[in-house]
Amino acid sequence: MFCRLTRCGGKIHFPPDRRELAFHQPAIRGRWRGSEFGLTEIKLKKGEPIERALRRLKKKMDREGTLRTVRSHRHYEKPSEKRRRKEKAAAFSAMLKARYADL
Repeated sequence: MFCRLTRCGGKIHFPPDRRELAFHQPAIRGRWRGSEFGLTEIKLKKGEPIERALRRLKKKMDREGTLRTVRSHRHYEKPSEKRRRKEKAAAFSAMLKARYADL
């Protein structure tokens, strides 16, 4: 049984024995990014509800930045746009650092 995640285009796979939960990241520009097959896995604990396991899987994907990567590769970003975005983030970080340097 497959459950499709519509927001990111990936799939959550429930194996028949329900011992592990995996998120299959779709191919990005013809090759896999991140781990060998773009796979984020968690092992189900004995008697653990699926909802809790899904929550753990989502948190793990957030920490790894899987969804962020998939969303950023939905469309092509010109090098100048990428540079501008990074400069904007750096300026914001510098502003925060300067604001809280006196504390």
